[in-house]
Amino acid sequence: MSADTAALRYPRAPEGKHADVMHGVTVPDPFRPLEDPEAPETAAWASEQDILFEQCRLRWPERATFHERLTALLRSGAVGAPVWRGERAFYTRRAPEQEHAVLLTIDPDGQERTLIDPAALDPTGTTTLDAWQPSKEGDLLAYQLSEGGTEESVIRVLDVATGKIVDGPIDRARYSPIAWMPGGEAFYYVRRLAPEHVPGGEEQFHRRVYLHRVGTDTDGDVEIFGSGLDKTNYYGVSVSRDGRWLVVSAAQGTAPRNDVWIADLHASDPDSPVLTPVMVGADARAGVHVGRDGRLYVLTDLDAPRRRLAVTDPETPGQEHWRDLLPEDPEAVLGDVAILDGSELDQPVLLAGRTRHAISEVTVHRLDSGEHVHTLDLPGLGSTGGLVERPEGGHESWFVYTDHTTPTHVLRYDARTGSVDTWAPSPGEFELPPVHTEQVTYRSADGTPVRMIIVAPAGDARPARPTVLYGYGGFDIALTPAYSATTLAWVEAGGVWAVANLRGGSEEGEQWHRAGMRENKQNVFDDFHAAADYLVEQGWTTRDQLGISGGSNGGLLVGAALTQRPEAYSAVVCSAPLLDMVRYEQFGLGATWNDEYGTADDPDEFQWLLSYSPYHHVRDGIAYPAVLFTVFDGDTRVDPLHARKMAAALQHATASDPDERPVLLRAERNVGHGARAISRTAELAADQLGFLAAQLGLAR
Repeated sequence: MSADTAALRYPRAPEGKHADVMHGVTVPDPFRPLEDPEAPETAAWASEQDILFEQCRLRWPERATFHERLTALLRSGAVGAPVWRGERAFYTRRAPEQEHAVLLTIDPDGQERTLIDPAALDPTGTTTLDAWQPSKEGDLLAYQLSEGGTEESVIRVLDVATGKIVDGPIDRARYSPIAWMPGGEAFYYVRRLAPEHVPGGEEQFHRRVYLHRVGTDTDGDVEIFGSGLDKTNYYGVSVSRDGRWLVVSAAQGTAPRNDVWIADLHASDPDSPVLTPVMVGADARAGVHVGRDGRLYVLTDLDAPRRRLAVTDPETPGQEHWRDLLPEDPEAVLGDVAILDGSELDQPVLLAGRTRHAISEVTVHRLDSGEHVHTLDLPGLGSTGGLVERPEGGHESWFVYTDHTTPTHVLRYDARTGSVDTWAPSPGEFELPPVHTEQVTYRSADGTPVRMIIVAPAGDARPARPTVLYGYGGFDIALTPAYSATTLAWVEAGGVWAVANLRGGSEEGEQWHRAGMRENKQNVFDDFHAAADYLVEQGWTTRDQLGISGGSNGGLLVGAALTQRPEAYSAVVCSAPLLDMVRYEQFGLGATWNDEYGTADDPDEFQWLLSYSPYHHVRDGIAYPAVLFTVFDGDTRVDPLHARKMAAALQHATASDPDERPVLLRAERNVGHGARAISRTAELAADQLGFLAAQLGLAR
């Protein structure tokens, strides 16, 4: 019998009699030995899982074809909206042959130059550009790189004219905001305390806001803010264009609320700014900035779950002084705004980017009154992002657009004429398959209407097809239409791809988010189950042809789905998942998510978590669907131990024949939770689609 046809056998996992007694409840944890990746038994088990995965992959006849098509579709490339500093533009672009996007600048003379190319710095492709911010004058650039997928960003400062590094490296600055002071001599930023100054196991926390002077040792950086506050706090910091106003924000982990302060740097020392509350202690979020007109603009969901834009004087920033400029829309969520107030305009205008039931729209308003002027014509039913204006003002705004069949490109709006044109097209050449896209509404278990977008092969007929249902449902993140090589490759091969806008996301505002978090988390799973039922009832697919897919919080989603209704799904792709919800806070960045999920330290919240924790709901003798777990050893957000333990539990418990419905673990090295090289994206997606095609019966 050849290797690819030999009967599959699951490796024996290291087990124990581990259990915790929490709030009077005994919680078994038989596969706790797999939490330690360095243990010899774990390493041996993981090696056998690699062999098992490779053995199964040989049985996926469509995998190679998918890889070829994904590689072609990913040649669309990508381009980002420009950031302007005078006549200089900074932006990212990934050409078809490039593994990563590069950071470019267009000099005032029109010459384009590469500033940062991650692949040139690291030909292995494991270094990523995480963030960047030019100085207010555009002569310096602070940028952040990380290696091996860890997202442990290191800040350096580049002289834009010469390309020479003039400052850094500054470590422990993961995704830090950079708030430049005018003149480029200093900036505010966020950095974690050194490991020796924090308790063991808390090295990922304890951030502070500092003022750093370019070219000096970081030992001399002045701590501005954060001491004595919650260890999981994330901080934001910005400085107005004229250098007068400093804004600092604080949020406890990923909680849907923050506090915001403002300081007048003309009236207080930048080393010790006097901070005045803008919004402190409210159960809401606010983002604020001081405009060129001297007014303080506040984008907030306070008393407005779909968000509103208010204005006030920065010298009287408190809520009692706010005046609504853009009131809350009852059906659309306000995302971002841009102000166009150039002297060439008859009157200043305000652009507002909203999503209406997950579909983007951009509207134009009078700046003085907020009165609606007109709505921009967009290329289709898609997504926009990043409304950009010139810091000194003007008549133009730039933003990114994409939809299911349109790769990311940059549009430009001219307020003088009201026209929208293309500033930067997608850089690649590619052929798109004909597809049909529609948005439907279905009812969840409690009667709540939920929307879903279905992408299917073009044509009038609707035969039942192999279908993948995708979801996320958490952290106020919206799933909006976007170009996806994975979706297009699947649909081109004859399948259906459905994306459900579950509670827990931001598609319908903050109330929608909160209806799917904490004690309401089961609503997310119910929404997902109802989406699956709709697809079957409406004839899109059958139970035997239905697969589900999700990653990160979406991995938790599909983990809960497969344990709650194992008979409803034939195949599951579960990527970088959270699955042990009793112990999730003890690993990675888990402690920052306890406002989203709850904490096991509280007896009531512990019961929420245990009620759906996928790892704790695996039952012996159940015929579970086929499952492919994908994990990444550089992941510093969600520890791969979740997938290891769940894979072992399912392999031990399932009554399904492993040759028909295998439980597999795909572990990838030197990559993490976030950005990755394009070739790795193609390899991962080809494995996922090859697995799904084999299990759901998709054949070209």
